[in-house]
Amino acid sequence: MAWTVPHTDVLLKVLGAPHQTDLVCSLFRLAEALVDRGATVQVWTCGEATGLTRTGSGDSKPAYRVDRAVDYPSTARLVRELLAGSPGRISWYACRFCCADRGAAEQIPEVRVRPAGRFWEHVLAADKTVVLGVC
Repeated sequence: MAWTVPHTDVLLKVLGAPHQTDLVCSLFRLAEALVDRGATVQVWTCGEATGLTRTGSGDSKPAYRVDRAVDYPSTARLVRELLAGSPGRISWYACRFCCADRGAAEQIPEVRVRPAGRFWEHVLAADKTVVLGVC
């Protein structure tokens, strides 16, 4: 039997370079707020946003030059923690084409990589779709 996208209240599609604006912060705040209010959420990353969950990110950002003793989490670790803290309430997907095109084909195990042509299934499975980033 073929896998089908589970129904969710909201689909958050994320595009664009993650560290040029407050895009990542907005994504995490919105996803957490929705889950805290009882919504089910799916996140679909496209373009440069697929780098948020690539395995090469590790668990920590490179040491901060001002204070090397502080361990700042990578976005991959933040995603893992978000998913672990809300089992069954939030799921994370990455566009296979965008991952391959940007050298982010290796994603953390919690992320399901999907073909770009299947994005429509995610839209149909969600009551609402919100696009964050540059189109």
